[in-house]
Parts: sequence; C-alpha cells; structure tokens
Amino acid sequence: MRLVGSHFKIKRHDITLTGDPSRTIVRLFMPGNTERIRRIGERVNNLSDVETENILRSIFQEFGERHNDLESTFISHFDEVSASAGLLAGSNRKKLLIGAYFSMEYSFESAALFNPSMVQAIDQTNVPQGTVRFLMSLRAVGEGHLSSIAFRRGIIDSGGNIIIEEVGKSPSQLRQQTDKLFDKFSLQTKLQQLRLTDGEAASVFNKLPQQFTYSELAKVTEQVRQESKSQNFAKVASRLLWIAKSNYSIQKPESQNVSDLVLFPISESESQGMEDMRLVRFVNNDGSFVFYGTYTAFDGRKILPQLLTIQSSGDVEVDVLFGKFAQNKGLALFGRKVNGDYLMLARVDGENNYLLRSKDIYTWDEGQILQTPQFAWEFVQVGNCGSPIETDAGWLLLTHGVGPLRRYCMGAILLDLDDPSRVIGQLREPLLVPSTEEWSGYVPNVVYSCGAMLHNERLYIPYGISDSATGFISLDLDELLDALR
Repeated sequence: MRLVGSHFKIKRHDITLTGDPSRTIVRLFMPGNTERIRRIGERVNNLSDVETENILRSIFQEFGERHNDLESTFISHFDEVSASAGLLAGSNRKKLLIGAYFSMEYSFESAALFNPSMVQAIDQTNVPQGTVRFLMSLRAVGEGHLSSIAFRRGIIDSGGNIIIEEVGKSPSQLRQQTDKLFDKFSLQTKLQQLRLTDGEAASVFNKLPQQFTYSELAKVTEQVRQESKSQNFAKVASRLLWIAKSNYSIQKPESQNVSDLVLFPISESESQGMEDMRLVRFVNNDGSFVFYGTYTAFDGRKILPQLLTIQSSGDVEVDVLFGKFAQNKGLALFGRKVNGDYLMLARVDGENNYLLRSKDIYTWDEGQILQTPQFAWEFVQVGNCGSPIETDAGWLLLTHGVGPLRRYCMGAILLDLDDPSRVIGQLREPLLVPSTEEWSGYVPNVVYSCGAMLHNERLYIPYGISDSATGFISLDLDELLDALR
C-alpha cells in the first residue's frame, strides 16, 4: 500500500476478507430440456413410498445441518420445474424428493469476495460509547463467475480497530415474496418510461383491479394474448411481465445474523449476476432514514441498474431504475436530498463522472458531466467509489481512475454542499495505488471501493483487491480535507 504525493498517513488494518468455499446455498438445478426434466420426475414418481422415505432421510441426514431451509427450498424448486415442464407429484413427499433432484449446492463466494460497501448498521444496541456497528455488502463470486451480494457485520471500536463478526455456518438465499401486490398506476408509469403505452398494454390493465399479484397479471396477459390479433402483443406482453418480475419484494429472513444471508439472482434481469452494490444510509426530511443499495444486474447480454430498499422495519424491495441517464455501471446515491432533489453519481458514458438529478428516485432523465479525466493515472476513465460522504467542508467523494495497463487507483474530490455540481477540491495524485502484494488477482492491478464511512473523525475505506479479496484502510478526515482544499 502506498500514497503518492500526499501529506497524510494511512493506517492499513490487518484484516483481509477472502471467499470461503465451504459456505454454500442450495439453488435451482435444471439439467436439460423439458423432456429430460419430465423423465427425471417420472423416475422419482415410480419409486415406492419406502424408497422415497429412505432417500429423503439420507438427504436430510447429510445436508440438513448445512442448510436450515431445505424443505421449503425443495418445495420451491418443485414448483418452478412443475410450472415450466408440467411436472406432477403423487404426494407431498414426492414433491420434496423431486425438488431435491432439481437442486444443487452452490459455493457462492468460492472464487472471490471483493468490492465492498460500508455503512452504519441499523442496530446499535449494546454498543459501547465510542464504538459503532457497521454493515457491509460485498460482491461474492462463485462457479461460472456468477456474482451475488453477500453481507458482513462488525464494529469499529473507540481505538479505531475494525472487528468483523463471525459469519454464520448455514447461509441462506433471500427469497422473493410470491404474493407481492402491484399497483396499476405505478406499473403503467414504468411501462411509459419504456415507451410501451400502446393499446395492447392498456387492454391488459383494463381487466385488472387497482392492485394485483403477479399471477393475476400473468393470467390476464395470457387471456389478452389469446384474444389479440396484433403481432406486436407478444413483445408488449414479454416486456410487461419482465418489468413485473424485475420489481419484487423480498421475504423477511428468519435469521437475524445478516452474514447468513445471500442476495442471489432472483429476476431474469439479474440472472447472470448482481454486481458492486453501493449502500447508503439515506436521511429523509423528517429525520427518519432508509438504506438504499444501487447495483448492476446482468442477464448475460445487457446490464441494468437496480435499487435495493431496506426500510428500518426490515421490509426489502428491489426496483429497476429508469430514465435517459440510468445507464452503465456504478450508480451511487447521495445520502439526502439537496435543494429538493435526489442526487446520484453515475458513469453514463463509461468515461466520465456524471451528476444526476431527479424528483423521483426511480427515474433519472437529467444529468451533467461532473468530472472528466485530467491526470495521467486516470486518462482512461473516472468514476465514483461509492456514495459521497457529507462533511462540514463539502461532499467528500472517493473516485477511481484507470491508467496505463488498466491499473485502477483511488482518488478523491470535494463537492460544494449546496451545489454539488461544483468541484471545490481534488487530489492531483492517487489516494491509493495497488501495492506489489496486491497486483495479482482475477483482474490484476485494481484497488476499488463501493463505499466508505466516517467514525470519530476518521475515514474507514474497505476496498477490493484485484477482484479477489477485500482489505481495509483508514485515515484522518481533517488531513484528507486539508489536502483536498
């Protein structure tokens, strides 16, 4: 770790987080086409009741301690393959066993654990004075380079030491609520943002009540499809159901240990990965707060920005972000409204840092370039390293810059509190450069963060090491602000 041309000290914390291959979840396994799926189901249905019980008993003896939600997982997987391939089961026990055959253990962080974000946790009970509990999100990568969002919790004590809580031994996947209610006006608005406002979509909404479930929407859409003579309706129906699936609620988890939980791809839009969540503790005008997490969803062909919302009550929602400027990767929200607007940082064109404004947190149609590459270490591109942090001197924004040999370094700029479109301070040299020990990894020569936090006038920065592991540094806030100014 080294600083270039700076006059402040960095403390490197003796903590490195790496992926643990022993931590697994149970995910859906689809071995082949519809006919093969049906043949597997028939083989299970042909087993005697005694054979069925013996196999189930063996499964739960071997895997029950590793996963605390096997029965509900197996039933869920049976329901999925039943819906897609028309499978039937002779009994509930057969449903369980068929679900087991269409399940697999997946080591979600076996390849890497990196690109962290760090915020003050909701729960601060039993925390000593001068100490703060924090929540971290991390990008976890497993087989096939499939990314999901993992979590860690820990404390920063009064001496500035970082202590990570022990992870749970039975991680589980956060699940989608199957009975989510959709609001007709809200869904119509999302369709308008996608320019899908033709008569076919209206004919679907005309048959729906003001609030409806996804299954009701799918049923009505199929009815209209059968009645419609328009060749365009298939496209409209596909996009309508896609939008509904991409905006979902998450079931409240039974586990209270957040490190047990994994946000694994749920919707079609994120089926091939969920990348680089940027958490922010957002303070509303009335002083209440909510956690937002912006992340990139990938379906194998295109990327899509999405927003995770965590209420203080524990309710969790996922929504697609829309608008002219809701593009590319690395969107990061400000921690409060400024002059009545939501503000967001983005790298819309893949090269420059943009500042976006909106009255609606889901729709981003107004933006301007905030920062362009200026120095040799960032000539390829600049972007944010998480949400800006509010200080008395201004909004402190950690940045990343890409230079020769695609080396990622971290920098910092300072934005005006009342007019964040004004850059009032900037480091000419990188704040952080990959050390020789950090050059090697899945993507070499990278240091990168998705969000830092303040505590006791020190800035704590978790950072990804060459897309493989996670390290931590901290530094004095006033020294950094002096360097910026």
